Amino acid sequence: MDRYVCVHGHFYQPPRENPWLEQVEQQDSAWPFHDWNARITAECYGPNTSARILGDDGRIERLVNNYARMSFNLGPTLLAWMADHAPEVHAGIVEADRRSAQRFGGHGSAMAQVYNHAILPLANARDQQTQVVWGLYDFERRFGRPAEGMWLAETAADTASLEALAAHGVRFTVLSPYQAAAVRPLSGAASGPGTTADTADTADTADVAARVAGADAAAGWTDVTGGRVDPTRPYRVRLPSGRSIDVFFYDARVSQAVAFEGLLYSGDRLAERLLHAFGDREGQQLVHIATDGESYGHHHRHGEMALAHALHRLSNTDGVRLTNYGEYLERFPPTVEARIVENSSWSCAHGIERWRSDCGCTNGETGGQQAWRGPLREALDFLRDEVGPAFETTAARYLSDPWHARDRYVEVVHDRSPAHLRAWLGRHASRPLDEDATVEVLRLFELQRHAMLMYTSCGWFFDELSRIETVQILAYAARVIELAEQVLDLPELEEQFLVRLAKAPSNLPQFGDGRNVYEQLVRPTRSNFRKVAAHFAISGLFRTYGRTERVGCYEVERVDEHVSEAGRAKVGYGRITVRSTVTRAENAYEYGVMHFGDHNVLCGVRAAGSDPAYAAMCDDLAAAFDEANFPDTIRTLDEHFGRDAYSLRDLFRDEQRRLLETVLDSTLADVENTYRSIYRGRAPLMRFLAGIDAKVPPALRSAAEVVVNAELREALSNGDPDPSHVQSLIEEAERFSVALDADGLAHAFGELLDRVTLVVARAVDDDATFGVFGPEQVRVFTRLSTLLDIAETLPFDVDLAAAQNLAWRVRRERREGLDRRAADGNETARTWIDAIDRFTERLGFALA
Repeated sequence: MDRYVCVHGHFYQPPRENPWLEQVEQQDSAWPFHDWNARITAECYGPNTSARILGDDGRIERLVNNYARMSFNLGPTLLAWMADHAPEVHAGIVEADRRSAQRFGGHGSAMAQVYNHAILPLANARDQQTQVVWGLYDFERRFGRPAEGMWLAETAADTASLEALAAHGVRFTVLSPYQAAAVRPLSGAASGPGTTADTADTADTADVAARVAGADAAAGWTDVTGGRVDPTRPYRVRLPSGRSIDVFFYDARVSQAVAFEGLLYSGDRLAERLLHAFGDREGQQLVHIATDGESYGHHHRHGEMALAHALHRLSNTDGVRLTNYGEYLERFPPTVEARIVENSSWSCAHGIERWRSDCGCTNGETGGQQAWRGPLREALDFLRDEVGPAFETTAARYLSDPWHARDRYVEVVHDRSPAHLRAWLGRHASRPLDEDATVEVLRLFELQRHAMLMYTSCGWFFDELSRIETVQILAYAARVIELAEQVLDLPELEEQFLVRLAKAPSNLPQFGDGRNVYEQLVRPTRSNFRKVAAHFAISGLFRTYGRTERVGCYEVERVDEHVSEAGRAKVGYGRITVRSTVTRAENAYEYGVMHFGDHNVLCGVRAAGSDPAYAAMCDDLAAAFDEANFPDTIRTLDEHFGRDAYSLRDLFRDEQRRLLETVLDSTLADVENTYRSIYRGRAPLMRFLAGIDAKVPPALRSAAEVVVNAELREALSNGDPDPSHVQSLIEEAERFSVALDADGLAHAFGELLDRVTLVVARAVDDDATFGVFGPEQVRVFTRLSTLLDIAETLPFDVDLAAAQNLAWRVRRERREGLDRRAADGNETARTWIDAIDRFTERLGFALA
């Protein structure tokens, strides 16, 4: 067999965590999902673990894990989020790598990635090494094996980057064909690039180029610049160190067609295009493509289904075999040597200028300039270079080799348990460290971690300085500055950084430059222990906390607490300890907080003092509030805590939104009741107007829109929605041309459907349940059936993935045993089979 196919997906999202909380906060632009990670996981990463393959009749024949039949990489920071927030998807991806190793001769399909997607040619040597070491460690911890290949962010490469990979045992990487400079048979002499560059200072440039071309030709090199390299074979790149690394240059034409030419509208079309990419030369050929993995489901809806169908068809095509890069290299080692184009990438026609200059590469969003890219990188380089020497000097007080310890700090990032931290310190500390020294060491290495995160490539990729990706890396820079203020003697560091950042011009007049972007969008998000204490104090008036609670990456311990209520007003005061789970630093605080009703909250926080002072504060607040003297209560808060007060505005975003929903519930109910009264009172008139094709006045249509959407949301979120009621509301919406909140309603109903599916899954997974099919089993299946009835009538699509995944799992894991029991005359098994068949058929599966 000479024809092989490999599809590579680069699945990646930038880190989105608030640097002070270590958690992703709500992102409104991702609505109706909590954040973009959640949205893209639902649209792409999850569906690719269970992609549908349809038969000719349009019904589902099977579900497949695409990752198990392709090559892929996922960013370590994305996988860390996924492990916590979508563990079933994370598990499906890890399992796919295991299954792919069985399929592809012991070679798993997963590739590692440089840690946080930094552009390695623009990184200094230390950062290059740490990015590679952290990426490889993260990979091995998740996938249980060393990585064979490693993905470079934006495929940005130079010789130093390839040296960094090869030095740590990476066998291969994937590049664009436009990154290939020259090739020759591997038996040729080892000649590094640039061997005649010493003439450049004295000779005419054209003459030098001619001499280099002549020397290359004499050494057997063939120029393949401009994407002319043969992408159907692997190449070996020999490096100045004496090491080498193998490179696959992907098929650019087919890859671009996947991303931009609609190949994913049809799995057959994708398969045909891949088959037509084989060349005429004899011998083994590998047709392989590389695209953003998000093409398969996020950028192109149902793209994962097209990919699944294409891979299925290819795997059943005579003379064609699916493979991955590791297997192909073992079977067919390179016979050709290559040199790369230095400082090149797959997403910038100018090499790597997109991440350091106004090169002209844009997304076409603003139509403005990107002159901010250079000053942004210069500001970050200044920050990195300022903190580096101070870090080394300070860390040397505690550690034998600070930079080696930084390379291994990824071990702590993965496991911050006290025992694991003690073991790590035991390997790297030059002497026993007390708690204060441990806190300082952790702050030093968190400074370094954020100094790498601030180079995440997405910060430069888009058109405008104030986009969320660039604001995110500026937030990491702010965290570096804050930690430097705590552990390094670097006065005026932030001001010096901002002076440089001010040279970065924004396209938007409300910002003007990078300094204003920082002041308006980054500084307000900064946090500290005192703000965490205020957050806990305020939210504690609206919810019941345990003795110890998590607030982001902090643990808050309730030492003492008092709460009193008077009508809509409430006052609380107490003592708490706030502890960082990242740096282990902790502080004790006293607080007083008052809620006046609605959104009006006033909170004061101070460092914990003496017991008599604390007792006096408690007594004063209790006395003022017990007399219902609210002005006096406010004055008492001012006296004890000063005028530096906190409000709902200072809460972290997720809790702020949750509390505002609570506060607004009664207000919104009143507003909706007013609209409901208008709508119900005028509905006969509106129906008459609609019946004679007369225009319904906008005011009346607005009332109908509020009421119909509210009642549909309530009906579709209810545990047992009434199909007839839902249908009547949909008919009302159609009659009055009401614009339905399709995304929000579909999301709400999908969550209900997922909850009910989980109940059915528990019934199916319980061995004891399978001994009976009584009223409870009838009830749960009937409930799910009712929801599926409703889903068929809705004028928008509902995600049935969870129910379909369950149906497929039941068929694979339970059906055979049920069939045996039914064949033996077990009527309960027969009843289960009938119920499951109806269930799976309703979900679009072919029963045969």
